[in-house]
Amino acid sequence: MKKGISSVVGLALGAGLLLYAIPRLDVGQGWTAPSLFAAVWLGMMLVIVSAYLYDLLGVDEETRKELQHVKRMRRWKMEQRLRSKLVVRDTKR
Repeated sequence: MKKGISSVVGLALGAGLLLYAIPRLDVGQGWTAPSLFAAVWLGMMLVIVSAYLYDLLGVDEETRKELQHVKRMRRWKMEQRLRSKLVVRDTKR
């Protein structure tokens, strides 16, 4: 539960910073230092907000579950191959 709360707080802070800063950033005057700073800052904040959304939506959890399923299937297949080889070896004796 703490993970969800921290994601919500981080998302709210990031969105608040974006809403506060967008009207104050100097953009539209060509590639000057302030407009370059504004572009980089906006990009960084969008990455931060998207990371919190990614965490909040639980995409990592779904991916982790899928990877566990794939690993279990691989182990099962390997076990089946080993068992079939052992059966064939035992029948040859």
